[in-house]
Amino acid sequence: MAKGVVLLAAGGTGGHLFPAEALAHELSERGWSVHLATDDRAERFTARFPADAIHRIRSATIGSKNPFALAGAVLNIWRGVRQASRVIHRIKPQAVVGFGGYPTLPPVYAATRRRVPTIIHEQNAVMGRANKALSTRVTAIAGGFLPEDESPVGLKTVMTGNPVRPQVLEAAKTPYAPSAGEEPFRLLVFGGSQGAKFFSDAVPPAIALLPPAQRKRLLVTQQARADDVVRVKAAYGELGIEAQVLPFFTDMAERLAAAHLVISRSGASTVSEIAAIGRPALLVPYPFALDHDQAANAAALAAAGGARVLPQSTLSPQALAELIGPLMAGSEELAGMAAAAKSAGRPDAARLLGNLTEAIASGISVEDFRKEARA
Repeated sequence: MAKGVVLLAAGGTGGHLFPAEALAHELSERGWSVHLATDDRAERFTARFPADAIHRIRSATIGSKNPFALAGAVLNIWRGVRQASRVIHRIKPQAVVGFGGYPTLPPVYAATRRRVPTIIHEQNAVMGRANKALSTRVTAIAGGFLPEDESPVGLKTVMTGNPVRPQVLEAAKTPYAPSAGEEPFRLLVFGGSQGAKFFSDAVPPAIALLPPAQRKRLLVTQQARADDVVRVKAAYGELGIEAQVLPFFTDMAERLAAAHLVISRSGASTVSEIAAIGRPALLVPYPFALDHDQAANAAALAAAGGARVLPQSTLSPQALAELIGPLMAGSEELAGMAAAAKSAGRPDAARLLGNLTEAIASGISVEDFRKEARA
């Protein structure tokens, strides 16, 4: 018999769902029944999600200044709250854990109204809008990069790190093996739904500027938007470079483990997975993020020496080629970056978040949990 039920709530993107999936595995192994509340966008991420049930809850993004659009969004969120409240009444969770994104709002808010213990997990170094709206109501806050301090948020915060999926933990067992001389060099490029177009425009022309001997070594894996796949593959084909280009890879952890260099955006899950596996990275924060959270995430890994942070505005193909070329020639430097990245990883984050979830579910306060953890 299960210990009880925990309801996880996450927005329909990998950045929110991947840490939720990691916690779901951890709680399932401990004997809990795990349910997931999310939206319709999550379909491609939930095939392997270890949930006893997945509940599609209505929600909406509050971003428009149009009063009619804003009213419609608020109405949808409120309908989602009522829908989530019915789910909570039926499954009776001992705790509800939210992972950010607007689909988190209805389930977590409904749980607070029903006095169910609640946690929000903030993956980023800067709290997102949905989590910020919930932060005053929840029982505890788990931080991927957020500090424990004396602020109202900090007093509720426990630094757990960002949980990574079992596939990532398995991939982290693969040590970094530098590519030297004429050996193949595996370059992994990915940017998420908002970032892939920039890399589709910038990376192939940068590769074209590399010396022929370096181009000959390259094996490229690149995530690209569906509209860009054909032209990106054609660009690499013209250069004689072996490249796999797809909108989505289901085995990204394995591809990270195989990479000699990663070029990517710096969402919290991406940074956490790069660190857990320990791979050198060129991080290009998404420049239009409202809270500049990606820049803060990237800075955390760069401070450890595991990455270089590159503002998108400075990255012409020439500038990118001048970065990639010397790194391909400097296997010792890449090996040092890989080791530094791994030192910043938090492979025990899922265990720590699982401990916090069980504590909050049993009525233990954040203050007492911290004392027990330090003892």
